[in-house]
Amino acid sequence: MSLQSAPRAIQKSTGFTDSERMLADFCDQTFLRLWSYPNPFKSDGHELCDLLAVFGNHVFIFFDRHKVLPIDSDKDPNVLWNRWKNRAIDAQTNTAHGAERYLRGGGSIYLDGKRTNPFPLALNIDTAIVHKIIVAHGAKEACERASEQNIYGSLAITYSHLDDDVSHPFHVFIDKSNPVHVFDSHNLPIVLGELDTVTDFTNYLEEKLHAIAKYDVLTYCGEEDLLGHYLANYDKDGSRHIIGTKDEGVTCVMIGEGEWRDFIETEVFKNTKRVDQISYFWDELIQRTCQNSIDGTLGGNSDLLRGPSAIFEMVKEPRFVRRALSEKIKQVVVEFPDSPGELMRQVTLMPSSVDDVAYVFFQLRASEELRATPEYLDKRRMMLEVACGAAKNKFPNLKKVVGIGMDAPKFAGDTNSEDFILMPCEVWERETKEHYEKLNSKLGFFQSPDLRQYEQHVTQFVAPPDTPLYNAAQFPKVGRNDPCPCGAGVKFKKCHGR
Repeated sequence: MSLQSAPRAIQKSTGFTDSERMLADFCDQTFLRLWSYPNPFKSDGHELCDLLAVFGNHVFIFFDRHKVLPIDSDKDPNVLWNRWKNRAIDAQTNTAHGAERYLRGGGSIYLDGKRTNPFPLALNIDTAIVHKIIVAHGAKEACERASEQNIYGSLAITYSHLDDDVSHPFHVFIDKSNPVHVFDSHNLPIVLGELDTVTDFTNYLEEKLHAIAKYDVLTYCGEEDLLGHYLANYDKDGSRHIIGTKDEGVTCVMIGEGEWRDFIETEVFKNTKRVDQISYFWDELIQRTCQNSIDGTLGGNSDLLRGPSAIFEMVKEPRFVRRALSEKIKQVVVEFPDSPGELMRQVTLMPSSVDDVAYVFFQLRASEELRATPEYLDKRRMMLEVACGAAKNKFPNLKKVVGIGMDAPKFAGDTNSEDFILMPCEVWERETKEHYEKLNSKLGFFQSPDLRQYEQHVTQFVAPPDTPLYNAAQFPKVGRNDPCPCGAGVKFKKCHGR
């Protein structure tokens, strides 16, 4: 139930080009380094894609292409655009579809071209949801020069049924029946920087795919503008962000230029970025353990790569829940009693974003002599396990308890270490319940008369004092003959736009 005894180290590529290395760095932050792998290879020795990330049932295939679109040229701009798009987007799109077919056909994956290092993550291709992502670099300056209204030099995107070969400079048309996601040099850092947990990023892509399927046309002036619309457009009834509207009569949605710029200028957004800083403590806990697994220096007996684990559960938490968890951990670390004594302990039960999952944070203060004994860490892990079992006995609704244990940081100095436990407890036999009751009879976890309960309301966006939450304005309807704001001349039946 503690962490796995790691096998040999994992040899990961860091990317072959500057843009691939940038992509790898962002994915290491978003998916965390144990679940994202640059430059995987197929069984024929050719690259599958530029980066492959796998988490649970979600598979993310990234293709990165850097091809400069000339700014100063005597050639027809339409010819230059079509040539750039064919190389930077169309060819990569075809390759992405081929990569998905390869994966769904059960093809083997390796981390090296010699095919000696198998891909370490398990793929259940029967249940996999595959996200194909094209990152096209090199058109930003040409986009900015072509139109003063293009704030960032981002590519405009339209998803629709492509009956004809549609082409317009700086506007990419994508078949909605087999969609890919197209990012560019400007909005790749925005999307992966703002949606920097696998849950936040996955939720966005899934809602985007839902909107692509729902509407005849989904069009926007830049991926960052669609992201701004998504984050500002919250459905309270469904407890989720949405793209578009709940009005079933709307068949087309268009998002105009400047949606992201307007969103990030709100005080709510700025304040949220400030208060989110503490949440990266949660990321640091995970990343240290993931790096130990990659380096082959991790102890324990659970499989981080192929089985359920405490770390896997921790990775699922979205950014705002990580903020709340980190704030609570910081609070109880600071409030750990200063009373002298050879052995002191404290447990804190914290909720997950999932209703039937909870975290037990366990701190132990022991003398230097006790900490130096060979059996000390085993005793600490045993106490953490008992605390998790006591939490299940106290709260029978729990199906999983994740334990995080360490020496009380207030006194441990620079020599601390962490223990993690995943206790699956959906099935909780009487013998198991009595086992932990007996062990806990001496330790008394969650039995003290001094036990304190707290309630906390957590929101994704945090307004400064006396500042109303940002709400997107009601979008005006766009008439039958109104053109797309990106200038492509697309006509709509009934639109929902801004």
